[in-house]
Amino acid sequence: MIDLTSTLHHADSGFEIHKVVVGPVDNNVFVLRCTETGESLLIDAANEHERLLELAQALNVRRIVETHGHWDHIAAIPAMREAGYSVGVTQEDSSMLDSYDEILDDDAMIEVGRLRLQTIHAPGHTPGSMSFKLEGAPILFSGDTLFPGGAGATKFPGGDFDTIMHSIENRLYKVLTDDVVVLPGHGDDTTIGTEKPHFDEWVSRGW
Repeated sequence: MIDLTSTLHHADSGFEIHKVVVGPVDNNVFVLRCTETGESLLIDAANEHERLLELAQALNVRRIVETHGHWDHIAAIPAMREAGYSVGVTQEDSSMLDSYDEILDDDAMIEVGRLRLQTIHAPGHTPGSMSFKLEGAPILFSGDTLFPGGAGATKFPGGDFDTIMHSIENRLYKVLTDDVVVLPGHGDDTTIGTEKPHFDEWVSRGW
């Protein structure tokens, strides 16, 4: 039986965020839960499907969305779909998955009980990389686009450094306030305000 007190990562008025770290490259898997209705959404069915199924059942997860299609973020999808969970991914990254249920469009709203997540297409790590901003709260699920200390890697097929820097500058920094907490696909949280002053350093560094 999963201990939900150990997975609780953040709580505020109307919502909770649960986090588990799974797989060989320590992927963050987040569950956003509406505390008013009890409905939840899982972000990135990365690995360790039995653990994720237990978490999803305990938190009343209704659907799954993927930040992108890299192997380490999608390994649990077949088992999760077989268990009846709908999986959404961008059109650009859909070919990286063996199967999925819905296409995620840019600048759309995903309802989670009374909560709403805004989709932000932020290509560069992959062509279809997507971040998710919680409406009315300073929370961003950034996937592998933005981390503490830099942008996500762009050395893999479909990655492009100039594109990811453009995404970070124009889709994140110019839109989000400094107090927004960034929950990345690996590692620790950060904030927009912490990372923004280092943008020119990252451009000069070139990775």
